[in-house]
Amino acid sequence: MFYREAGQYKTSYEADQALFPIRQDLVGIGVILLVAFVVIPLTANDFFLASIMIPFLVFSLAAIGLNVLTGFCGQLSLGTGAFMGVGAYAAYKLTTIFPDVNVVFLVLLSGFFAAFIGAIFGLPSLRIKGLYLAVTTLAAQFFLEWCFIRIPWLYNYNASGAIEIPKREMFGVVVSGAEATPLARYFVVLSITVAIAFLIANVLRGRIGRSWMMIRDMDIAAELMGIRPLQTKLMAFAVSSYICGVAGAMMVFFWLNAAEPSSYSITLSFQILFMVILGGLGSLGGAFLGAAFIWILPVALKFIPGAIGIEIGAETVEHLTFMVVGALIIFFLIVEPHGFARLWQIAKQKLRVWPFPY
Repeated sequence: MFYREAGQYKTSYEADQALFPIRQDLVGIGVILLVAFVVIPLTANDFFLASIMIPFLVFSLAAIGLNVLTGFCGQLSLGTGAFMGVGAYAAYKLTTIFPDVNVVFLVLLSGFFAAFIGAIFGLPSLRIKGLYLAVTTLAAQFFLEWCFIRIPWLYNYNASGAIEIPKREMFGVVVSGAEATPLARYFVVLSITVAIAFLIANVLRGRIGRSWMMIRDMDIAAELMGIRPLQTKLMAFAVSSYICGVAGAMMVFFWLNAAEPSSYSITLSFQILFMVILGGLGSLGGAFLGAAFIWILPVALKFIPGAIGIEIGAETVEHLTFMVVGALIIFFLIVEPHGFARLWQIAKQKLRVWPFPY
């Protein structure tokens, strides 16, 4: 078969520890990036870019952020939506204070505000974990959501209570605001998502990533081996919140163009959590798979039956989505707790040893 590493000899430690040690994996990633950067922009219409691809990439990045904390460090969080909101409101205030600064730079900078807030709410993780830590992050969700509503300064005292994104250009192209084209916004979101995903993939393979996984697997043994639990957990909270903050800022700047506090409610937190569970805890690829499933499933249920002459109402699509997602969560928790990512790993392993898959 085509997926085998036979003849691919590693002659150095650097080659053996490469991000993609098998040549077929590197080619596969190259093909995916080629499709994302070339094929989709040339063939997709504005609806596909604005309603499917941009939100898919935003949710994928948010799922990566939660996966860093929950999947790789083992700290359960229910405040993802609030941390995304911190990034969104921080980016909005930064564009107000610095109107001439590149909007992409401000979006990336807003993540540091979310990282600071996330580290503060991550302090209890030294003493509590599991369900009790989830309750703490849930309190952070409600508190931050209250701040988004009750502090008018955050939304510049707008009568509507919403944040409205101004027009901003980059290299002469409008990338934010109502005048920005879906293609321009898609390229910005795609570039940020790919860059952060690549950076996190390398961080996870280094000392910091191994420290997170040691805390996840057995925190007491990790502490005895010299890992400092407080610093490690706080770093996981900070990095996770940074990624979620950037995703929240992209959500309002390059997708919605305006947002209310309800846009970053507890519902969003659970939605991101479901993406991580279905995609696979402790897998960056699983974050993309989970986001694709959760976001694209309702669209598929709406348009595929219509294409074959079966009309389904919006409320029916919503109910079917809840039923399918709930059933799959129960299925994966029982049969394959590591989600779609694990199924993909099993399929690749079987290809590597075919025709002797067992």
